[in-house]
Amino acid sequence: MDTCAAESVEIDSLGRRTGPRRQHTIEEKLRIVRETHVRGASVATVARRHNLNPNQVFAWRQLYRRGLLDPNAAQDSPQMLPVKVSTPTVLPTERARAGAPRDRGRTERASRLIEIKLCNGHSIVLHGRVDAEALSRVIDLLVQR
Repeated sequence: MDTCAAESVEIDSLGRRTGPRRQHTIEEKLRIVRETHVRGASVATVARRHNLNPNQVFAWRQLYRRGLLDPNAAQDSPQMLPVKVSTPTVLPTERARAGAPRDRGRTERASRLIEIKLCNGHSIVLHGRVDAEALSRVIDLLVQR
């Protein structure tokens, strides 16, 4: 069962939890995910037994399949890409005419640019060739925060 029984839990008028979020260790997540892999086990039943939303357990199962719930991997320091975080930019409202000779170099340079806009209003801009695996790890780290 839940080891955080002493924590203060508040419920709003719609029955949603509004108190502080619980933090689960990788080992706890792995144990719960492994319970769902037992023959005849139901994700909803396992989630209910641990006072979790089944969607959370499904998300942990997906992380497990992708190898992101490995406790040894969490101890390794991930390789990071150099990034530049800037404020959002205003994009032009009209597209440039395709095929104009002076725009070809600009189009080729723009194709080597990746801009990732975060929900907090910041963006990550990547120039040049990007290692897809390293970028995937960076995005996974940002999503977990």
